[in-house]
Amino acid sequence: DVGTQYRSAIFYHSEEQKKGADEVIREISASGIWDAPILTEVTPFERFYIAEDYHQEYFKKNPFQGYCRVVIAPKVAKFRHKFAERLKK
Repeated sequence: DVGTQYRSAIFYHSEEQKKGADEVIREISASGIWDAPILTEVTPFERFYIAEDYHQEYFKKNPFQGYCRVVIAPKVAKFRHKFAERLKK
């Protein structure tokens, strides 16, 4: 999917959070685990609108939906494998 509505973003409340987000993006980019560049926006928090209920927990609720199986699941699996030590048990 293409378009700004599909873009990932980190919304920060302080310069410390911004620096932390930028640092993690640099680390992940330098690690080379992803073939494409990290395009996640790091932007100040201003206003947030909660999506409709059917968008909430979409991957969790629709694990067998085509897009989830083909696009999202491999990325989640790769992330969980690579960063297992950082994830909550």
